[in-house]
Amino acid sequence: MTNTARTAASGRPKDPEKRAALVEAAGTLFCQHGFEAVSLEAIAQAAGVSKLTIYSHFGDKEGLFTAAVAARCQQQLPQGLFERSDGLPLRDALRAIGQAFTALVFSEDALQLNRTMAAQAQGDGRLAALYFAAGPKRLLEEMEGFLRGQQASGQLALGDPREAAAHFFVLLKGLEHLRCLIGLCPPPSPAQLAAHVERCVTLFLRAHGAPCPPSR
Repeated sequence: MTNTARTAASGRPKDPEKRAALVEAAGTLFCQHGFEAVSLEAIAQAAGVSKLTIYSHFGDKEGLFTAAVAARCQQQLPQGLFERSDGLPLRDALRAIGQAFTALVFSEDALQLNRTMAAQAQGDGRLAALYFAAGPKRLLEEMEGFLRGQQASGQLALGDPREAAAHFFVLLKGLEHLRCLIGLCPPPSPAQLAAHVERCVTLFLRAHGAPCPPSR
């Protein structure tokens, strides 16, 4: 970063509207063209701001990429989703999480971003680490926390809550996600996703539901 950019980053108040415009423009362009092919100039132009504004808000291109990935996840899986689910019956809570997750991962933006990350897999691993930390890792940690709470209340019988969280998300993606990624089929309809989520929740509860206490 230049000295001018550092000065702007540290001394100029940040405009939340400009930040939101940059995150939205970056998310769209990164999904469409990949990380390397998108310049900061193109993002600034699409957002209607100066390149200096990017440095002011995000420091560099990697910082903007991280924010864009996190924002895409936040749109479908808002921060409070897992906490709000604590007040629901377990099946309803898992259904709500599953519906939000499948809506995210089967969205065209998410599918294209997955293709982009796979295409650059042989390159610098820093980008993959940024993507994983901003998206999948956060979701895994929040789901793990939710499952630990359900286990503590006696609703679930889990060996490793983190592993169970990963299994739940993998189950939700299923083979259909791979088929969509490689272009064999379009994403499922909302009705198809809802039925798929219901089947996955049922399987998960069969595997991890706490056994009923013996009757007296």
